[in-house]
Amino acid sequence: MEIHLYLSLIPESLVASMLPPDDFGAYYATGTQRHSRGRAIFFEVSRDIRSDYLAVDDIEKRCVPHADGRPRKSTYLGVYRVLEHVSREFLGKLHLVTADGKVLGLDPAEPPEDAGTGLHLYQELCPLRPRVVSKLGPRAFGAKLTDRRQPVSLDRLVYCELRLDELANDPEKGRADDLPYANIAHLRDCLVLVRDHPEKAVKVVVRTMPDDFLYRTLLGGLYVADASGLTYYPVPDLDLLEKEHYDWWHSVVSSLS
Repeated sequence: MEIHLYLSLIPESLVASMLPPDDFGAYYATGTQRHSRGRAIFFEVSRDIRSDYLAVDDIEKRCVPHADGRPRKSTYLGVYRVLEHVSREFLGKLHLVTADGKVLGLDPAEPPEDAGTGLHLYQELCPLRPRVVSKLGPRAFGAKLTDRRQPVSLDRLVYCELRLDELANDPEKGRADDLPYANIAHLRDCLVLVRDHPEKAVKVVVRTMPDDFLYRTLLGGLYVADASGLTYYPVPDLDLLEKEHYDWWHSVVSSLS
């Protein structure tokens, strides 16, 4: 049986599995007995990866079928500081899994240039999970947080931009009726702070990933940044989601995914 490598972001871990991506996503989100449910986000990782830190040299010995021939669903190869030890060159397709196990696969594409002067809302996904506001566009945001010359920085970061709608340009009076975030008043205050203080490029809104992180609030796609550059995984537009990924999108809009 073919062995796949997956880098999970929730929780951060490197997993070997004999399940292909769609089956692994359903298993990882719902479990074998469907007693637990929760979103999953994971990358496919190239089997060409080499690491002195992660246990990737004896995968065939560790990830073996069960005695009755059933495929091995998961063998953990790392659960700590995984992302920083997996170079972007080894990252393949990114998969977003809903709480009921529907999987959307995203291919990398050329990241767009930062444009405009509006404010931004970012959810960091791995290795840390704060939600922050910033005046920096996605490229500049990733570059700043992975700049090792900064007093506080990361080797590598996965993050996404979330919708702000009218708050992006008018945080005080802009409408927020369709934004599902808790404590909109606090969000407005944080946006005003970074807008009015040029020296404040980033402001933490929530210290960890809250329950109101929903796939339907994604703006553009997801990013992987490090000192060497940026990898971008765009989410299809609404029309394409409805036409070609209906099961996943229906799960998103009909649940809390």
